[in-house]
Amino acid sequence: MAAETKKATVRKARKTKPRNKALVVVESPAKARTIERYLGKNYIVRASMGHLRDLPKSQFGIDVDNDFAPKYINIRGKGPIIKELKKDAQKASRVYLASDPDREGEAIAWHLAYILGIDPNTDCRIVFNEITKPAIKAAIKEPHSINIDRVDAQQARRMLDRIVGYKLSPLLWRKVRKGLSAGRVQSVTVKMICEREREIQAFESVEYWTIDAKFRKGRTQYKAELVEIDGEKPSISNKTSADSIVSELSQQAFVVKDIRKSSRKRKPSAPFTTSSMQQDAARKLGFTSRRTMSIAQQLYEGIELGRSGPVGLITYMRTDSTRISALALGEARQYIESEFGTEYLPDKANIYAASKQAQDAHEAIRPTSAELVPSKIEKYLTKEQFKLYRLIWQRFIASQMKPAVYDTMTVSIVAGSRYVLRARGSRQVFPGFMKVYAGPEKKEKDVLLPELSEGEQLSLSNLDPEQHFTEPPPRYNDASLVKTLEEKDIGRPSTYAPIIETIIHRGYVVRRDKHFQPTELGFIVTELLEKHFKDIVDEKFTAGLENELDEVAEGKVNKNDLLREFYKPFSETLEKADEAIGHVELPVEVSDVKCELCGRMMVVKQGRYGKFLACPGFPECRNTKPLLVDTGVKCPKCGGSIVERKSRRGRVFYGCANYPKCDYVTWDQPQKEKCPKCGAFMMKHRYKNGRAILYCSNDDCETRVNHPINKELEKMRKKQAEKKAAAAEDKNLKPEDNE
Repeated sequence: MAAETKKATVRKARKTKPRNKALVVVESPAKARTIERYLGKNYIVRASMGHLRDLPKSQFGIDVDNDFAPKYINIRGKGPIIKELKKDAQKASRVYLASDPDREGEAIAWHLAYILGIDPNTDCRIVFNEITKPAIKAAIKEPHSINIDRVDAQQARRMLDRIVGYKLSPLLWRKVRKGLSAGRVQSVTVKMICEREREIQAFESVEYWTIDAKFRKGRTQYKAELVEIDGEKPSISNKTSADSIVSELSQQAFVVKDIRKSSRKRKPSAPFTTSSMQQDAARKLGFTSRRTMSIAQQLYEGIELGRSGPVGLITYMRTDSTRISALALGEARQYIESEFGTEYLPDKANIYAASKQAQDAHEAIRPTSAELVPSKIEKYLTKEQFKLYRLIWQRFIASQMKPAVYDTMTVSIVAGSRYVLRARGSRQVFPGFMKVYAGPEKKEKDVLLPELSEGEQLSLSNLDPEQHFTEPPPRYNDASLVKTLEEKDIGRPSTYAPIIETIIHRGYVVRRDKHFQPTELGFIVTELLEKHFKDIVDEKFTAGLENELDEVAEGKVNKNDLLREFYKPFSETLEKADEAIGHVELPVEVSDVKCELCGRMMVVKQGRYGKFLACPGFPECRNTKPLLVDTGVKCPKCGGSIVERKSRRGRVFYGCANYPKCDYVTWDQPQKEKCPKCGAFMMKHRYKNGRAILYCSNDDCETRVNHPINKELEKMRKKQAEKKAAAAEDKNLKPEDNE
């Protein structure tokens, strides 16, 4: 009996003896919280907060003569994190490195292995494309070694950027101005923006005219466009020619020559890649690339969904693939069938081909579950999170639906022996995927034509000549710049947002009305690089380097061979340029503002956050002022000038130049145009999606009755009142006491 009791005690002791837990290291705390919930009590999950080792900021950090050996150091400020991770790793039964499933993540895992004393060739690495319980559990069951080829590709990119940045930037400091920088990819991007600006500046607008004829049959009115004169496309260059044609047309009989009816299908777009997500978020939501990626990161890492806890809502958001897993396809098809019916479901899943340059390492961006319908989880998301998640969810579901179908009708109309007109009609007969998502293009409206027959003579209502002018190519915005970078194979999905932010931060480019415009500094630096460093700003050369980096990741090219091939000609060019380039004088723009400290006329300078006024007597006089751009509109309160200003966060607003004596301020842009009803100046309000509307600045004007701006302004006032109330509550004051 005593022996049995002793055995039971030993068994109990064995059961209660604490087991060492496995350690999983991820990049961010949000991801750590979500994953820890899925793995349970036998695991602890810690965040490295990104990279822990990097090349030193204070020195070049690459031993060129010793096979480009990098000098890595622990990043300043990361000491406490490293100490805690080492402590946890020593206690752990096993360590899993679960950084992001891309080259950057592979490099972070490699650096972590070095810090924690783990052999990178052991099964220490786990990857997953989505943060869901099945994906995490599956990854834990299939650990593998760190992919050194992918690590080498990341190291090669990092060292190429370091070589260009740390060798070329000092040259710009000496020859142009301190604080400048050049980059392997950013310089090409600035060049593209400068080239577009030169096209716009050199563009000469040409006048041309079009002529439409309006017909009526019964209650239906429709129009036809003049498409042929004497068998050729019309070329109408002035009003005299247009009036002459209208005069001749008005005397002709209009007869139906030919009618063609057909059916047209519009197919759904592929699920999002990083590039297409940034483009659509810019077009539809007005998000910058950086904002889009920041919100997507939050959705990927996990959002608290009430009692469900943190849930990863989307798959990995840095991808160039359109591939979808069989499991996700099945779930989407099941949802479509139950929600919309079999008529919306294709016979088999829609498969989308990836581009030739795509690495296809991960799936497309999609929701982790089709059942996580945006409307069901809206209350747990911020407005921006909800908008982007809805866009991703809709695009994914729509990608697995049938095409939209349109009946089309094209009618050729002859007028005498010289003229041919064409009327086009279309009608949607089946919405297909557009039931969920309209795609990057605008939703098509039905254009209905009446029933017509060949030889039928038409009843003309009127002829409408319209003057036009050819327009220059538009400036790049976030969507078009990302699209062009992708088409030209410059950079990779993870680099688009940082590229854009860097060139703005360096003062080479400014974002105006959601479009990119080069600064004077951007032009000067680009011209200098084009003259002395053609390869650095050559699009094909940069794209070729990107392809070679891909080959390094695939184990086809040696990292050091790539660096050696780049470095030798680059260093020779650098030496020649240093001798050839003299000091570049930046043109000085003198303002009409006098320095109140020393009496000199202040000059316009370009800083990190845009242009400002500075005294030319520096360093004796260090006076600076914000540069106030006059809108040409007078303040309705005091009659002073309304000027353009910037908030602390860099957002443009408009206020009276007599501030603080006059407190008139507005977010909307004052216009010189006057209201036709009351004579007050007009205002331009821009929505987040880029759409703009004009309205009268006079609140009492009759044009403001039922104007959509009233609702928008009411929302803004309500939000400001809520902010004031919250601030007052924080200070334990009543709102009225805080006014």
